[in-house]
Order: sequence, then structure tokens, then C-alpha cells
Amino acid sequence: MSVRVLTAASVLALFAGAAQAETVLHILHTNDLHSRIEPINKYDSTCDAETREAGECFGGVARVATKVRELRDQITAEGGNVLVLDAGDQYQGSLFYTTYKGKDVAEFMTGIGYDAMALGNHEFDDGPEGAVVLADGVEFPVISGNLDLSQSNILKEKIGDTLTLEVGGEKIGIVSALAMDTPETSSPGPNVIFMDDVESLKGDVQELTEAGVNKIIALTHVGYHRDLEYAAEVAGIDAIIGGHSHTLLGDMEGAEGPYPTMVEGPEGAEVPVATAYAYSKYLGHLILTFDDEGNLTKAEGEPVLLDNSVPEDEAIAARVEEMAAPIEELRQKVVAETSAPIGGDRLDCRAKECEMGTLVADAMLDRVKDQGVTIAIANGGGLRASIDAGPITMGEVYTVLPFQNTLATFELKGADVVAALENGASQYEEGAGRFAQVAGLTYTVDPAAEAGSRISEVMVAQDGDWAPIDPEAVYGVVSNNYMRAGGDGYDVFANNAQNAYDFGPDLAEVLADYLAAQGADYAPMLDGRITVK
Repeated sequence: MSVRVLTAASVLALFAGAAQAETVLHILHTNDLHSRIEPINKYDSTCDAETREAGECFGGVARVATKVRELRDQITAEGGNVLVLDAGDQYQGSLFYTTYKGKDVAEFMTGIGYDAMALGNHEFDDGPEGAVVLADGVEFPVISGNLDLSQSNILKEKIGDTLTLEVGGEKIGIVSALAMDTPETSSPGPNVIFMDDVESLKGDVQELTEAGVNKIIALTHVGYHRDLEYAAEVAGIDAIIGGHSHTLLGDMEGAEGPYPTMVEGPEGAEVPVATAYAYSKYLGHLILTFDDEGNLTKAEGEPVLLDNSVPEDEAIAARVEEMAAPIEELRQKVVAETSAPIGGDRLDCRAKECEMGTLVADAMLDRVKDQGVTIAIANGGGLRASIDAGPITMGEVYTVLPFQNTLATFELKGADVVAALENGASQYEEGAGRFAQVAGLTYTVDPAAEAGSRISEVMVAQDGDWAPIDPEAVYGVVSNNYMRAGGDGYDVFANNAQNAYDFGPDLAEVLADYLAAQGADYAPMLDGRITVK
């Protein structure tokens, strides 16, 4: 299905640029906001009053709105053309999502003035019913090109396949793709059918090309490295705007590559790939220049840091404050204190032992240790933020663990425990969220080995010491209900677990209780339970 939309910005640009032979298109883009409706601190958690007062906050939808409006007004006044795009995962990550389940996202995205959005995997965290809240609530098209929704009574005809926007008198085609492992990382359900992403993109590009569209943007939610593969494999794509991997591009410290990253396409032309980190900290600004035949001749730009120098849109900030009021009491409840920051950086927790992974796994195991459980396995992707030093509020705990997962306990043979750890390391090079953070055992991972044979030296706690895991012995294991159901590829939990109970307490409450029991000065630590060769 192809959707045709004429935006207000494109109408202005139509008259301003009609006489020009070349077309310059400015794409303002976001991805992976993860419910950071309010401003965030340097740890990507919700900014508290003290940090706000110090002027050390970033992002939030009110800042996004200000910068989008400022750039759009400036560009259109100069006769330029603007598109505002989002590459998915607006859902999940703060108490705003827990409270409003997407209604807040639809309101603020519409207020900011997005032209289009691609679905992210977390838009399915509450099933198709959750995704349709967004699709029905916004005033712009939501697309996902490799989904067959013909069997979904909920989403059929709600989510587009391709999109054609008219900007400056030129047709701009948009194709999209959603990560193929979404059924493992979220809950789209059996009636949302995933088609091969590369073949879908090729077919959609061909459809738009045959319709006379010669400028095509891929708006994807698959991750930076997969986007690089698309650029190299799929002919006819002029640029890719991506999300999912929270990748920082640009000249700043910590960036994984240049913004945009240029990739040689299958027909020899270079294809720019751009993404803008996550959590509303940056607004991507990609500038594309096309000749009169639709050939891309230049790609440039940079992500714009939304720090305190960017004022918040007053009307949106007031609405955010109004919506925050009902959850403020819960968020401000202090549950513990830490003597140092507790590191939960995404790159660490998906690749090695991290402080937050150690803490959460220890909390899980402590909660059920009287039930004969000796091993805890948590997915690194379930840890969504760090915590700064000082008082720890319930709001911070929910930011770290926003998914409302419950503790799941079960029994598993030692061989299956090792298989679970192998699954955790099976997509190591992709930084996948399945990486296993553990308690009650230690292991070594070799990322250079073939997937399925990366784990060795698995030791389990036994009689106050460590002993090699026995493949035939049965161990008590605690995880979360998402993983127990096969999420993040943990089919071994779904298929081989015995005596399972998936309805324990909320994981965030477990962490809060554990921290409270540690006393007033919890010290984060690493103890070598995971060794990376």
C-alpha cells in the first residue's frame, strides 16, 4: 500500500524551489526515544530537579519540538525542503509509557510535526493492541515495509508499506524495514507476519521506481550494521535513516562512525547511512542534494546535541509537566542510596559483565534463594539505563527496568544452562540484548569463535566454592517471564524448563527491595563472573 501525503512544509518549499534544477532535502530525524518524554541526565535517565537547576539536562520532547521548529522555519524561509522522520522505538523506557501506554507519544509526536515514522520492535511490547494506539493517534503515516498484516484485524490497513511524500514539487519515496527478530524481542503476535527484509526492500524500491519516484529514502529499525548491509545490497536506495542499535555517529567522542557513513551501493554510487543515538539526546540533520535526474550528488550534516542551550517549547513542556503529575509521587520515592554511579551502559551490558547486570542478577537470585534456586540469568538488553551516585528513587529503578517483567523460576539441566549462555553470546558482534548477565555462576565467552561454541569454563556455586557445571545435573534457575517464554532467542527456557513459575514479583520491585536491604551506601562492583577472551 502506498500512502501519498502533502505536508505544510512541502507546500512552502514547492513555491520556493520550483525554478531550481537541483533539489536539496533536509531530513531531521530521531530514533529510539524510548519514552524519554522528559529531559534526561548524562546517564540517559529522567533528569531530577537538581540536575535541571544546574542546567545539565538533555533532550525531552519539548527540546525536540523547539529545535525541529527552529530548523524547519529557517530552512523553509531560505527556500529549502524539510522532512521530519522517526525511525522507531518511541515506546518503552520510562514511567510515562508505564502510565500512558503510547497516548502520550501520539500526542507529542503530532505536536512536534513529524511527517512519517517507521515502527520499532518496542511498539509491539503490548502486542498489536499497543501499536495501534500509536497508528490511530498520530496525524502522519506510520509504516513498516516487511510486515504482512493481512491476517491482523487490529493492524490491517493501519500501517503502510511504502510512502510517497511530495516536497518542493518532487516526489520523495520512503521504504522501511523492521528487525526480523522482533518476534523474539517483543510481542507482535502470530498474526503479524515478517517477510524477508532485503527482498521486501528490493520489491518496494522497484514499486516506487516504476511509479516514477526517483528519490528514495529507507527509514528502518534494524540497527546500524544491518543498515550498512542494506546500503551495499539494495539498489535504488538514496539514503538510509535508521534506528534500533542506539548508534552514535559524528565527530564526537564515543561515536562509532562518521555522520553520515557512506557505503558503496550495488550500482557504484555511495549511499549515506545516518542514525542519531537515542533517548532524544540528539536530533539528526542529514542534508541530501539531488540533481535534476534524481541522482544523489552530495550528502552532509551532523547530529544536533539537544543540551541546555536549546530551550524547551513552553506549551509542550507545560503539557509534559501536567502529565507527569500523577506519577510524581511514585517516582520521587527514595528506595536506597549508592556511593558511586551504577554503570548500565548499553555497550557494556550487551558485551561483558557490567555493574547493573551484576546488581540485577544478584537481586533476582537473592529474592528466590530460599526456593532452591542457585543460578540467575538476565538479558543485558533488559537493562535500560545507569543510575548516578546518591539517593536512588523508584523512578530511576523503573527507568533501568521499565518492561514490567516478572521473576520466573524453573529447573534446567546443566547442558541447557550452557545452551542458554551460548544463545546469549550468539549475536555478540551485533551487540544484541540477549547477552547473559548472571549470578551464581561464572563463564568465559570467546567472541571470535563460531556462534554456538563461544562459551567455556562454566562454573556454578557449590558448597561455598565453585565447581564445573554438570551437564546432567538439574539446577534451579531464575530469569524473567519474557526470557522464559523464549524472548531474545531463549527457546531453551521455553522448551526445556521444568516446574516453571512465571508470575513472580515485578523485577523493578525486586531490585528496589534488594537495594533497600543493602543499607544506605550500596557500592557497585564487578567480580569477574564473566570473562571475555
